[in-house]
Amino acid sequence: MRMPIIYEMANKKITMKLPENLKYSKEHTWIKVTDSIGTVGITDFAQKELGEIVYVDLPNVGDEFDQNEVFGSVEALKTVSDLFIPIKGEIIEIQEALNDTPKAVNDTPYSDGWMIKIKIDNTEELNTLLTAEEYQNFIEKN
Repeated sequence: MRMPIIYEMANKKITMKLPENLKYSKEHTWIKVTDSIGTVGITDFAQKELGEIVYVDLPNVGDEFDQNEVFGSVEALKTVSDLFIPIKGEIIEIQEALNDTPKAVNDTPYSDGWMIKIKIDNTEELNTLLTAEEYQNFIEKN
């Protein structure tokens, strides 16, 4: 895992984690690939920007999405944000536990806070995603 990144948000310093074994999208989702299965969630940066997450709306198993298509949403105390799938695939599993404990997305976005697992349709699309270092640079510039 990369050293935690410190950035400023609303004039206070925030620490953010970026595991190096993941790929990242500019829409603030991450994907961990094992064989042809991708586990997807939102980044530590995204969950901190949203604040306390109170509800997660996820797709159904069997649904198929193209890269960067909306696959669900997260509701925080003061906002709702769409979730964009980082690469094309078919939903093969959803994180059912988020129905009862959506705050897991805040507490552990890279482990218990995962949202969906997909059967990857085109692994070449992984090349369009960002490394941890590239994602860090993207956040710092935007």
